[in-house]
Parts: sequence; C-alpha cells; structure tokens
Amino acid sequence: MVRVSLAVTCAAALLTATAMAAPATATAVVSRYTLDQAKSTLEFTFTQAGALNKGHFGRFPVSMDFSADNLAASRLEVGIEVNSLDTGDKDRDDTLRGADLFNVAKFPQAHFSATQIQKTATGFEASGKLTIRGVARDARVPFTFRTASEAGATVGYMSGKLTIRRLDFGVGQGDWKATDQVGNDVIVSFALRLVSATP
Repeated sequence: MVRVSLAVTCAAALLTATAMAAPATATAVVSRYTLDQAKSTLEFTFTQAGALNKGHFGRFPVSMDFSADNLAASRLEVGIEVNSLDTGDKDRDDTLRGADLFNVAKFPQAHFSATQIQKTATGFEASGKLTIRGVARDARVPFTFRTASEAGATVGYMSGKLTIRRLDFGVGQGDWKATDQVGNDVIVSFALRLVSATP
C-alpha cells in the first residue's frame, strides 16, 4: 500500500508540475524592438557589365516583436525609403530612382511584413510579403538574432542575407528588362542593431 500510495503521489506531482510549466512557455514575454539607424546597415549587391557593384539604403525603419520562446507572437515590419539608395555614383543612382527601375516618384517605399517566424538549424526565418514598386511577393528572410545588455539596456543584433530577382517586382522596364548588362539577381544583406522598447 505504501508503494502504491507513493507512486500515485509522484505521478500527481509530475502532472501538476507539467501543467504549471506549460503556460509559462506559451506566455513567454515578447520584446518590442526598434531600429538604431545609425548603427545598422541594409546593403544590396548587383552585377553590372559583368562587375559586382554595391549599394545601400540610408533609411529603413524597423519594428520587431520577438521572443525565441514565443515565435507565434513574433512579428517583423521593415519599411525601406527607396530614395535613400546610394551606390556611390550619382548618375547611376538617378537612373535607379527613375521610372524604368524603382520609380521612386510613384513608389517611394518598399516594405517587408512578416507575420510568421520559425526556428531553423542556423537561426530563424521570417515569412511574409515583400513589396517593391507596388508588387507584392512571398518572401522568406533567414536571419540570426542575439541579445546583449549595453549600458543597462537590452539590445538585439539581427543579421542575414537573401537573394531576390528584380524583374519579379518590375524593377526593369523597357531596355532595363534585359539582363545582359544588369543581372536579375540582387543580393540583399543586413546587419541591424535593435533597441528594446520593452521595460
């Protein structure tokens, strides 16, 4: 009888502990982060006349709700002010801003909105819609994320890289549809410093 009673007591204790632990995982706190623009980069690499060229965007506000223990409630929003592009060549930049390429007069902002973030073998992946030049496509953005405490505040470091095809978004009208001079594949890379807005 003592052994049976002890077994029942242990089983009950185990079930109680499991039931108490489950809600804690499901309700893990999701931290809200905003971009530290001065210490973040968003770059793109493309092929022109057989040579690799690089550029970057100067303004790209980011809002992120994130917890590695509560990915179901995690979100990512990125807005890119296309007019802030800079490839180091004014004539080329003016061409990129023109009607046949980004057409910034009509489409001043690109946007990525992710409502699903998943764990991967190497980090995380945000799935959502990428909109460029008014064209929205499904996109998956792989990234790594780590946190650090700096001057008493929590900051997040997020980095990653993906390849997009410019013609999928209409970036290239008229003569610019050809890929013999400007390649279709564009590599986008980012290194972000995010400041936690969660107390």
